[in-house]
Amino acid sequence: MTTESTATLKFDGRAFIDGQRVPARDGQTFDCLSPVDGRLLTPVARCGQADVDAAVAAARAAFEDRRWAGKAPAQRKRVLIKFAELILAHGDELALTETLDMGKPVRYAKGVDVNSTANCIRWYGEAVDKVYDEIAPTPETALALITREPLGVVGVIVPWNYPMIMAAWKIAPALAAGNSVVLKPSEKSPLTALRLAELALEAGIPPGVLNVVPGYGPEAGSPLALHMDVDCIAFTGSTRVGKQIHVMAGQSNLKRAWTELGGKSPNIVFADCPDLDRAVEAAVGSIFFNQGESCNAPSRLFVEASIKDAFLEKALALVPRYQPANPLDKSTVMGALVDQTQLQTVMRYIESGKSEGAKLLAGGEAVQPVAGGCYVQPTVFDGVRNDMTIAREEIFGPVLSVLSFTDVADVVRQANQSIYGLQAAVWTRDINKAHGVARALRAGTVHVNQYDEDDITVPFGGFKQSGVGRDKSLHALDKYTEMKTTWIRIDSPL
Repeated sequence: MTTESTATLKFDGRAFIDGQRVPARDGQTFDCLSPVDGRLLTPVARCGQADVDAAVAAARAAFEDRRWAGKAPAQRKRVLIKFAELILAHGDELALTETLDMGKPVRYAKGVDVNSTANCIRWYGEAVDKVYDEIAPTPETALALITREPLGVVGVIVPWNYPMIMAAWKIAPALAAGNSVVLKPSEKSPLTALRLAELALEAGIPPGVLNVVPGYGPEAGSPLALHMDVDCIAFTGSTRVGKQIHVMAGQSNLKRAWTELGGKSPNIVFADCPDLDRAVEAAVGSIFFNQGESCNAPSRLFVEASIKDAFLEKALALVPRYQPANPLDKSTVMGALVDQTQLQTVMRYIESGKSEGAKLLAGGEAVQPVAGGCYVQPTVFDGVRNDMTIAREEIFGPVLSVLSFTDVADVVRQANQSIYGLQAAVWTRDINKAHGVARALRAGTVHVNQYDEDDITVPFGGFKQSGVGRDKSLHALDKYTEMKTTWIRIDSPL
């Protein structure tokens, strides 16, 4: 895989409906621009209500004639495993596409995104024929079966920061369970979703079972969430839009709505941290990974006052490592923000931090290591208060807010003083403190003496306004299935 490989990539921005690449019904397109250098990658179908209707109709027809739902779990397993293998076989192409489309370093697009996407799809394929239904403990005059059935048509709306991974987290369990899917990728990064649909067809997923409708939220996303023939809507994105998704689900057919939303994750480092260097590496690396465009980024760093100066000295020494550079260079560890709009948003937050009295220790400037691209320096603020805008709102950029504390109860209170509850971390060698603080933190995942170690086998999701439901693990299958009880009366002949 080389930078020169990008010259040979050919992008197809047409929608994918009923197994075919098709333009938008009204012929409209929008330009897909690369944040790496501003180049035009391709025009993309600007789908609207008519395109969503066509995709949902195709998905419904595929579900009703049982071309996928009617296959034995072992058959669906084989197809999903082949799908995962094709993703790996086309890994270089997919990684370069992801990097050009949303700006992340190609080393991570290949090593993290491609591999994680394939692993997710393979895992649900492997799991689906190993999940059993239940028999209730009834009297011998009855046999009560508790079974899981696919919902039908699942609408999926995913964000631009991890386009392939976020899609896989939803389409893999939905497809494994036997549903048909209509996927709406972000208009900021639609290209890999469209390519994945082609690979799914090649793997043997029948036409109509996986459809992709690129477009803007109000024009394609809202019609999908409001559609009367969609049985479930699964969304990852901002809390603001997630609230709208729940309203639209209620306004339409009361479809199930699963939302994985924002975060402002606290990272708490106590003075008895067992490995300060590792804590520093994790704090810096996790906030600047993916340019800070991660919902679970540990953007609020709470450091016990007695070690704060030593911690910051070590942290600031690492910041130069994350200076943005050309994402197509394999040595780059921080790339471009997704577009100019996001760049401006991050810069407004940086200015807010300055104006509200936080102390800028590093970064804070937009730069252009590649002409025409969207880059900002890794940024560190000290002296942050929990009521400052940069400590309350999700920035989705490489901006770290540092706060200090002296009391365990106080830092737990501050950590929980957020509308979000996605992830958190605790660093201490005291097992009682680790358990006690982890139990007290209102977050879907609490890391202890590490940050963001992860596996497909554990659920991902949050408390409070970080959303409803869980991605990953076997628990995700619950979101895409209906539970049915079948009660059979038995008249004993004995």
